[in-house]
Amino acid sequence: MSTTRTGIKVIVVGAGFGGLTAAIECHRQGHDVEIYENFPELKTLGDIISFGANAGRIYHRWDNGRICRRLKELCIDLSNYGFRIHKWDTGEVVYHQPSPVEDPEAPVLNGHRGELHEVVFNYAKDDLKIPIHLGQHVDQYFEDDDKAGIILKNGERVVADVVIGADGVRSKARELVLGYVDKPKSSGYAVWRAWFSNKDMIEDPRTREFCINGDTFNGWIGPDVHFLFSTIKGGKDCCWVLTHKDEHDIDESWSFPGKLEDVYKVLEGWDPTCRAIVEKTPHLVDWKLVYRDPLPTWVSKHARILLLGDAAHPFLPTSAQGATQAMEDGVTIAVCLKRAGKGNVPAAVRVHQELRYERVKAVQKTGESTRDRWHKTDWEKVAKDPKSIEFPREDWIHRFDAEKYAEEMFEETFQKVTHPEKFEGVKLLPVGPTPVAA
Repeated sequence: MSTTRTGIKVIVVGAGFGGLTAAIECHRQGHDVEIYENFPELKTLGDIISFGANAGRIYHRWDNGRICRRLKELCIDLSNYGFRIHKWDTGEVVYHQPSPVEDPEAPVLNGHRGELHEVVFNYAKDDLKIPIHLGQHVDQYFEDDDKAGIILKNGERVVADVVIGADGVRSKARELVLGYVDKPKSSGYAVWRAWFSNKDMIEDPRTREFCINGDTFNGWIGPDVHFLFSTIKGGKDCCWVLTHKDEHDIDESWSFPGKLEDVYKVLEGWDPTCRAIVEKTPHLVDWKLVYRDPLPTWVSKHARILLLGDAAHPFLPTSAQGATQAMEDGVTIAVCLKRAGKGNVPAAVRVHQELRYERVKAVQKTGESTRDRWHKTDWEKVAKDPKSIEFPREDWIHRFDAEKYAEEMFEETFQKVTHPEKFEGVKLLPVGPTPVAA
């Protein structure tokens, strides 16, 4: 990778998968990068997270494949088991979806969010020596034609050539970019989520089979509900997620402790195996799925502040692409900055948006279409064509190489951004605050 330093100073706000990837890729491409994160310490929080092959391809390029191998050890191995899809009430397996043959240079990775995050975080901090400032709340973002920066809660100003706001769905950077507070909306759905050890599962003959046969993945599809259950690490850990209708208004907090009684109500009339699994859960989270209309722009007025990942485009879990698309963002901006050079940072940021915007929008839509395919299943159709209920895995998503695409498309897009008059009918995406419709 690039040993030439570009002299471009990058501030990344947020140390989630998107922020860490942006920082690691900026480091790979020769930029000087630092991360500022609100959390005071790293905690291995969360449950299952999915990375598509298009993320595996990115991980594989780090440290000659070592990081990818480390992640793989922690991830579910469904090469033998596949994905078994059940009808919600009878429990019959209506389709057994085999796992795709894996490309060793672009593996699919599904594991515990906190454990995988720790590997990536430590790679950035310890191996690459990227400065990560924890417990640093960013109060303000600022920019002008020549620079951008952040003001921390303690009053300290940090200045750079570009700021990447990877600060999640409650992004502060988004306010500066849009010029208004973009409130989340309810998607009409919520997800109960749980992760626990297999101890009680193994003792119950109804659930033992899921823990003594290696890793497993099963889904029960019902009317406006789907229940996904995995066992991981050879059946040692168990994880389930249940997506259901939820019309509660959301304010800025959307993750709450869940109640088992509420889950039991939703599972009335379902295959008893589902309740047998849920009963073993020591605690669960009730996670309201927020939705945002696609933002008109991810780029600030002077094009020195860029929104990345959930700050720009939150995904529904049924896309299984939220974290992966944040990683593709990180790869793309790092390449664009390298190719444009220190004197053309605003153009690099705009090229990034042009390269990413339509792809992200198309991948986002797959989350809605998969949810609707499952929640409004035509069972007669499934009886005739069982494959129609499978979890879609589309090549245009998974075979995508974000780094290669950015390298190939950069020059032409850069010319369009910097010299639009030379091209016929060029319509570029906007930057900076846009008027809010009344």
